[in-house]
Amino acid sequence: MTNSEFQVTNISQFPQDASMEEPLAPKQSRFEEAWKLFKGNRLALAGLAIFIIFFFTALLGLVLTSGAKPTFDPALVRLQEKLRPPLAMPNLETLQPYEIPTIGIYLFGTDDLGRDVFSRMLQGTWVSLTVGFVAVGIAVIIGIFMGGISGYFGQNHIRIDQILATFVILLGAGLLAVGTIFIGAALLIIGHAYIFFSLWAKKIWRKKPMPKWVIAFFKDAISIDTLIMRIVDIMLCFPSFFLILTVVALLPASIYNIMIIIGLTSWMGTTRFVRAEFLSLREQDFVTAARALGVNNWRIIFRHMIPNAIAPVLVSATIGIATAILTEAGLSFLGFGVPPPHATWGNILSDGKRFIFDAPWLTFIPGFAILIVVLSFNLFGEGLRDILNPKLRERY
Repeated sequence: MTNSEFQVTNISQFPQDASMEEPLAPKQSRFEEAWKLFKGNRLALAGLAIFIIFFFTALLGLVLTSGAKPTFDPALVRLQEKLRPPLAMPNLETLQPYEIPTIGIYLFGTDDLGRDVFSRMLQGTWVSLTVGFVAVGIAVIIGIFMGGISGYFGQNHIRIDQILATFVILLGAGLLAVGTIFIGAALLIIGHAYIFFSLWAKKIWRKKPMPKWVIAFFKDAISIDTLIMRIVDIMLCFPSFFLILTVVALLPASIYNIMIIIGLTSWMGTTRFVRAEFLSLREQDFVTAARALGVNNWRIIFRHMIPNAIAPVLVSATIGIATAILTEAGLSFLGFGVPPPHATWGNILSDGKRFIFDAPWLTFIPGFAILIVVLSFNLFGEGLRDILNPKLRERY
């Protein structure tokens, strides 16, 4: 018997490995793996459930408290029914047919004007959701833009005189918007005149030796990353709530102003997250390959880098919604928030502080609602952080 025949005979005598006969288990998708990890965090799961309830309650509140004849009218005054406790039955003898509560009972009681607290809480849910999502949306957009530029173009330099000219133009546009026409127009003219002068000077001395005074005038520059991060540091030096309070006090009371102001003062955290991710991603092979293929910088940023840097932004945005809701409630409690006739949890809480012993439900109901919703967003955000961070997955 030859060696080859002996080897074949011996190989055929050994049983085959059982693992080779059994089919491999199907690989889990990223969503299935994330959901499995998320289910292991019961607090995050509870936060998600409360968030879903809050979201649909807000939509229901919008439908039921809007229109000329809303199903639940949060502004209907019944002075004869003021400060009724929760689950109190209405006094039908003193009420007109349109004043009878829709569900036939004051579920959360009434306030000092006899308004149904349940109806006002429904409307306040929609206001809180709108302020939270819109304000965080503004902050995320600004943060992604600023952080992306800082992380990707950070080593590029920009002249200080160009920065000052841009600042003068923006200041002039802002003064024009608030009605200071003369000063605003003058600043716009000065800023644009300087930019035109700068372009003209570069064109004139492109082929000639540039004078020393021109070189000295244009030589001072600063990196884009340093400029943006110093702006972030300056913004973080101011207490956010007091900065918002100051700006709100100077502007007309409006729900839109509240959303915009909260968004414009809360983008710094997102900027830092995106910058950190971009500093890591810009050295990756796929970015280098995209540059080698001649792909436009902005396409690399928005098509390839932002999707890979979105994980910490989602966590920051989720927790930011809770912060925005809490900020709006604080402003409304102090009387600087969303103006009447809109009901918010903050102004319901503010109305109840005068009757904390006579009608404690006016304080406890909106207070517990704010506590539960803010806590649910924080728990949900912590769960997202654990799922999206590979270093923390071993905990579950």
